[in-house]
This record gives sequence, structure tokens and C-alpha cells, in this order.
Amino acid sequence: MKRLLIATTNPAKLAEYRFLMRGVALETGSLTDAGINGAPDESGASFAANALLKARFYFERSGLATLADDGGLEVDALGGAPGVRSHRWLGERTGGDPELAAEVIRRMRGVPAAHRTARLRAAAALVWREQGAVREQVAEAALEGVIAERVFERMQPGFPYRAVLILPESGKYLAELGKEEAATISQRRALVEQLRPTLAAIASAT
Repeated sequence: MKRLLIATTNPAKLAEYRFLMRGVALETGSLTDAGINGAPDESGASFAANALLKARFYFERSGLATLADDGGLEVDALGGAPGVRSHRWLGERTGGDPELAAEVIRRMRGVPAAHRTARLRAAAALVWREQGAVREQVAEAALEGVIAERVFERMQPGFPYRAVLILPESGKYLAELGKEEAATISQRRALVEQLRPTLAAIASAT
């Protein structure tokens, strides 16, 4: 079976991709599995640019077909922040996931319900070799919601913004859903569906 490198060290993200890629005959592994250290400078001005930077970086080091993503939270009332800097929003002083989630709630204090719209946006880049040439594909997707008044009591490690985003259709926090239920409606599901034909072609190539 051919291998696909999922360019992450986050076990929860790897598990979600494996769930979403059911039916694709590729053996998936993480950066940890591949023993790859280091990271590129995520200097892109968009999620798509950063995803492609990472996919190229890890493809060059592994020689494997590589899928990398980048994503974060966009809050309309904050001018789209934290946006492309979602994971580095608070710089060196960040206390990790809890502080990132708490900062969103703090900055949205007093903002009326009609202006609390936000979304989790993501991009994924796939880099692979086909008939001696390097190919690239990028997919983009978003999950719309509204910012809650408080952080949800349970936070999924590695997914801080799921604890502040409420889905208007159900009135539930994204973090409130089970892992598989959240995956089936997440922005990553849409990314995988866009890339699925290419992933299937990589798996079946001779």
C-alpha cells in the first residue's frame, strides 16, 4: 500500500484525517511516525499559502506524497482576526489552547449577537510525484458559526477554537460534538472531499 504523509504532530488531527479518508487505500502517517523534525517558516499571507509551504517542505524531506493544512478562526467583529495567525496570535506569551480560546471571548465581550459571526477556515495542500513530475493541489473550505459568550467547559486538545464556536443550526458548540460527528461537518471534511479523487489516483497509480 502506498504511503501518505499527513504533515502534523497532532494525534487528534491525524485521527480525524484517517477517519475522513476511509475508503482511500493509502497508509497514512504523521511527522512523528516518519521521524521528521523541523518546520518551515509559515510566512504566507493566507492559509492556502502556508499549507503549500508546509506540504512542499515535508515532501522534499520525506519523498512521500504529502498532505499539509493550515487553518484558524476568522471573527468578523475583530476584522477577521486571529486569521492566518490563529496559532501564533498571542506570540510567546500564549498559555496554549485555553488562553487562545479565552482571549477570543474577552475581545468579544459586549458585542451583540447579530455581530458575532465567525468561521473556522482551512486550506489543505497535497504534493506528490506523478510520472517523474511534482504535482500540487490546494483545497479550501470554511465552517460558519457564531462566537459564544463563554468558553465551552471541555476543550479538545489541539482545537481551541472549537470551544468558542457555536453552530447556528444546532445551537451547540463544535467542541460539544463527538469526534466523529464533528469530523463529518468540519471544514476538513470538505477539504478531503475535494482532494479525494486525487488521493484515490495516487493510491492506484502504478
